[in-house]
Amino acid sequence: MEVLDNATPATGNVLEVRALRKVYGGREILHGISFDVRAGEFLSILGPSGCGKTTTLRLLIGLETADGGTITAAGKDLTRLAPSQRGMGIVFQDYALFENMTVQENVEYPLSFHADLKPNKAKIASDLLARVGLADQGAKRVSQLSGGQQQRVSIARTLALNPGVILFDEPMSALDVETRLALRADLKQIQAEFGTTMIYITHDQEEAFALSDRVMVMHDGAIEQLGTPEELLSNPASDYIRTFVIDNLSRKIGSLKKFMQFVQ
Repeated sequence: MEVLDNATPATGNVLEVRALRKVYGGREILHGISFDVRAGEFLSILGPSGCGKTTTLRLLIGLETADGGTITAAGKDLTRLAPSQRGMGIVFQDYALFENMTVQENVEYPLSFHADLKPNKAKIASDLLARVGLADQGAKRVSQLSGGQQQRVSIARTLALNPGVILFDEPMSALDVETRLALRADLKQIQAEFGTTMIYITHDQEEAFALSDRVMVMHDGAIEQLGTPEELLSNPASDYIRTFVIDNLSRKIGSLKKFMQFVQ
């Protein structure tokens, strides 16, 4: 399959964020956060509503303009570039698919704007649909698919241009539990197959810990802690990590154990 070239920088980081700030209505929402995103990793940004995680995503992809700080990739400053110039893709919570198009046409759509990919767009789209488990769904309208299938179409469309980084904006929050569990497994398989760096926005502790190589916990516009799930559990940096992350995760695991005992 033909793809766009998004080379990995020699440092091993695909993104380097430094002192990133955002102000809305005179109030600072993001307080100069700094972090790196490693090549090929699955990084979750975890936190409750209003903590700054979605603002961070929108600044990374270019849907909002930073009021301070920098976003760089392989030494290239992305901070003021348009979304189309950043080498990233995004999967939205609401799928953002074209209902007047077929599944196949939705995946082909972004390829139509690239002269080197357009001649083979049908094959590229078909291959991607097969790789996300939708080989026999290409002729359907998206309205005929389940929520989980629509999210797979959205992922396939994002993968079509082989972005160096894929951002996920709480993509499973509208799905039922069974579908969410299946899609989690699909995401990990897709990441392993494509080697794509993924940044995943979520408020769900269990989801973040199940999917991630590292978790960045945000609170009140700042980074509370960034580390592997094991590091957060064994060495929490603050009381907030203990309460929002560990205590909530423990409650969810405890509830699951009780449920399993009940059904058995």
